[in-house]
Amino acid sequence: MGFTVYQMDVKSAFLYGTIEEEVYVYQPLGFVDPAYPNKVYKVIKALYGLHQAPRAWYETLSSFLMENGFGRGTIDKTLFIKKNKSDIMLVQVYMDDIIFGFTKKSMCTEFEDCMHKRFQMSFMGELTLFLGLQVKQQPDGIFISQDKYVADILKKFDFWSIRTATTPIESNKPLVNDEDGKDVDVHVYRSMIGSLMYLTASRPYIMFAVCACSRFQVTPKASHLNAVKRIFRYLKHQLKLGLWYPRDSPFELEAFLDSDYEGASLDRKSTTGGCQFLGRRLISWKCKKQTIVANSTTEA
Repeated sequence: MGFTVYQMDVKSAFLYGTIEEEVYVYQPLGFVDPAYPNKVYKVIKALYGLHQAPRAWYETLSSFLMENGFGRGTIDKTLFIKKNKSDIMLVQVYMDDIIFGFTKKSMCTEFEDCMHKRFQMSFMGELTLFLGLQVKQQPDGIFISQDKYVADILKKFDFWSIRTATTPIESNKPLVNDEDGKDVDVHVYRSMIGSLMYLTASRPYIMFAVCACSRFQVTPKASHLNAVKRIFRYLKHQLKLGLWYPRDSPFELEAFLDSDYEGASLDRKSTTGGCQFLGRRLISWKCKKQTIVANSTTEA
């Protein structure tokens, strides 16, 4: 629809929320009332650190947006939509980060003025980085990648100078429980899996390998750690990949299913467990009928 996506940040967002529960806190060190040293404070508004704070902030912001003509998403409750005849504006909220796009410039100006009247905001211009996702907006489409994140996790786990691999998993060597194998550090293993899971947002083709390795997080063995290391070696080989969404893409969804029960030697369940949705398309690693993986170093 030709959207240009913009970003704004709410300053001290959690402090705007009003909590409904009855919550008390100790007097902070250095600010104890000498007349009532054993008293506690009753909290009226949300504070950072309270479990209720994120929910209270969302409710405050949601109520404000809906009072100003926005409708709340029925599936994604953090998505807000405003329509004016043939024009539309979308607002997506993640904690104190807000991204928004529109078909009419005046809707942007109206939204900014509306938000500034109620909250302290920082307008950050066109969206380029969001939750670790690098975003390149061009007239003919949007490219999303995590190149910097890949470099960061390679350095974090000391894989920057290792030899590379051309595939994320060995196809002829399925992972097994390996009960007699050597134990490895479970905390490091889980940290590596968690880092890779977040990367699947822009690298869907490593999903199968990551999920296969994640099954052994309770008692990982050396063979499982080597499989995880292979994924990192593959990432070292393919540093700059991402998702390209052309502007003229159709909105029709194509779905593929690969239920390889025989290949799941551990429990004979489907190796995929269903479909992976990637925006408007779904890709099966096996069929490769369509691909939206592009090289970020080349022109769109």
